[in-house]
Amino acid sequence: MEEANPNLLISKLSEEVSGHVQVVWEMVKVPLVVPLLKLWVYVCMGMAIMLFVERVYMGVVIVLVKLFWKKPEHRYNYNPLQDDVESGSSNYPIVLIQIPMFNEKEVYKVSIGAACGLSWPTDRLVIQVLDDSTDPVVKEMVERECERWASKGINITYQVRENRTGYKAGALKEGLKRSYVKQCEYVAIFDADFRPDPNFLRRGIPFLEGNPQIALVQGRWRFVNADECLLTRMQEMSLDYHFTVEQEVGSATHAFFGFNGTAGIWRIAAIDEAGGWKDRTTVEDMDLAVRASLRGWKFVYLGDLQAKSELPSTLRAFRFQQHRWSCGPANLFRKMVMEIARNKNVNFWKKVYVIYSFFLVRKIVAHMVTFIFYCVVLPLTILVPEVHVPIWAAVYIPSIITTLNSVGTPRSIHLLFYWILFENVMSLHRTKATLIGLLEAGSANEWIVTEKLGDSVNNSKTKNKTNFIKAIRKTRSKFGERLNLLELGFAAFLFLCGCYDFMYGKNNYFVYLFLQTITFLVVGFGYIGTIV
Repeated sequence: MEEANPNLLISKLSEEVSGHVQVVWEMVKVPLVVPLLKLWVYVCMGMAIMLFVERVYMGVVIVLVKLFWKKPEHRYNYNPLQDDVESGSSNYPIVLIQIPMFNEKEVYKVSIGAACGLSWPTDRLVIQVLDDSTDPVVKEMVERECERWASKGINITYQVRENRTGYKAGALKEGLKRSYVKQCEYVAIFDADFRPDPNFLRRGIPFLEGNPQIALVQGRWRFVNADECLLTRMQEMSLDYHFTVEQEVGSATHAFFGFNGTAGIWRIAAIDEAGGWKDRTTVEDMDLAVRASLRGWKFVYLGDLQAKSELPSTLRAFRFQQHRWSCGPANLFRKMVMEIARNKNVNFWKKVYVIYSFFLVRKIVAHMVTFIFYCVVLPLTILVPEVHVPIWAAVYIPSIITTLNSVGTPRSIHLLFYWILFENVMSLHRTKATLIGLLEAGSANEWIVTEKLGDSVNNSKTKNKTNFIKAIRKTRSKFGERLNLLELGFAAFLFLCGCYDFMYGKNNYFVYLFLQTITFLVVGFGYIGTIV
């Protein structure tokens, strides 16, 4: 009796298993997989068209605004405040400055110094440093800095709370409860890493003084560390579009946009009328803006009203920030959509703008279509050739959208292709966060303060270079802790689809898929941004 050949047995077994799998796949593919995938293709194409129309609409409007619209100082009553020798500073309103902080060791000095250096009469300025720090060393440092400025005649107060209830919203709300705030008409808010231009109040306050219907004057962010690394350049491209187009269009057409949480001046009466600060979501700034708008208040965005700030330069900090910025709006939409629809203080078209354009398309569809269509559905159609995606949906629409997005940062036009690939990777986390917000899952109200490196991002001086090295060493982690398994998993999936398309496909999608695979791998291994 001949002994069976093990290799032959394994080969036969492999062929049988492969045959069974193929039979099962064919049985499932036609009645189930193909119709389901076709449905998702149609859904994604619908979302892509929604986003495309929105981007084209904003592109057309911003061109009209730049060419034909009157500037804000001509649309509204605007009279710059003048110094008066006889009346002194009494013609200036008393302004409250709020600087919320949480363990801001790297940036507290520059933010406090910038607020104290604002060009405004010192007797008409009240500065609150709202310190929620849990590190006693940092708290002592911040308090000493406040005392130093107070000794120079600046009206600055250092405030702490017993707990962090409500996080930033809770701190701002607590600050407004102080008795001396009753004499203040306006409040300017600056996060701990923000450095407003000295003329910030002189430029912004006249809009509030001359127009009682205006509740908010929003300034533009400028970034001190945009050139630090590729990660910060990518963020600059996205945020420049947000300010250059989205905020400008909202201000010019409906006098509404989302408050950016910092670098803005509020009328305190409008905050009170809208119900004050609420901590029901992680976007307390947007929450307040929507509620104030529903009360009939108007907002003004000024592109030349600027404050310098710091972009998160580590991947970990950026991911936490994007989770909060994606989850919060979706959660707020869930909680306010019916309230907006039933509101009787604003007209129908403004409701449509807020619900459809501001929330649905920009805060939900934009994240989901980017990930689901271009990172899941499109690659799957390669494995299921019975499902076809029109070239206009796969190539033309995203190309036009990307081109329109690039107008905010012309200097980074050469990075546009990589920006697309990076945004596709980040859309994975934004989609996840959006779903968490819509479903109000466990981490919907998770608040993690964005890590800042402060002066360590300034490479122009030796001292700052030393601080940079110290910051890197302090935050350096092990290789294993940098691994992002979700990104690595999608890299493997896209690589498989790319290989299949290279061997059997006809659309040459493998070029995009391999490049997208590389980007997922770079992020998956944590080699983007400041290496920590």
